[in-house]
Amino acid sequence: MPNELRTLHPGTTTLSDTAFVQEETRLTLVPFVPEVSLHMADDAIALWEATESARDEIGLPPPFWAFAWAGGVAVARYVLDHPGLVEGRTVLDLAAGSGLVGIAAVLAGARSVRAAEIDAYAVAAIGINAEANGVRVDAAVEDLLDGDGGPAEVVLAGDVFYERAMAARFLPFLERAQARGARVIVGDPGRAYLPRERFTALAAYEVPVVADLEDTALKTTTVWQLTPAFSQVG
Repeated sequence: MPNELRTLHPGTTTLSDTAFVQEETRLTLVPFVPEVSLHMADDAIALWEATESARDEIGLPPPFWAFAWAGGVAVARYVLDHPGLVEGRTVLDLAAGSGLVGIAAVLAGARSVRAAEIDAYAVAAIGINAEANGVRVDAAVEDLLDGDGGPAEVVLAGDVFYERAMAARFLPFLERAQARGARVIVGDPGRAYLPRERFTALAAYEVPVVADLEDTALKTTTVWQLTPAFSQVG
């Protein structure tokens, strides 16, 4: 789950961010996507408290980057099973979190992958995770939502419609990306603010998740493709 509307020390990641991620997580195979290993946390609350202590700040957003969320897992699985989606293409992993989706895209043959996040810890985690999987993902602390994701030919996002305010920014961004010719793929585990009428379902999976985060051990998760608005058709 990403946190594009949160503010958490914008800028470049630092060596201390990288050290923190390494100290607070352990490298683990991703359930349902065993081709990928990620540095993940065992305890969400303990890690959240650790981030606040490290930043000497209360009320920081949860450490979304330390877990494999259902939406991202589903997109990663779909990309690995359908490499033609990204093979030889430039890819944007939006609100990338741990970098799972971007790593899967590289493994599936993407020419290049750019990962965007606004959390410096997430960008540090993406770098560590990409190295652990022997791939290159160009990650940066940046908010792209006022643009169109260019020049990426494929825009991938996992679980970005879980808040009304987020949906209000993400959908226009994704529509602009599509309007300039990008293929837009989103993973969603039944969040309330996904505008389903704007998407076409490509696949559905029963994704194993962290029960403490989702209140269930399995989450039915759909991979969606943004369909052209009527105004963009013919």
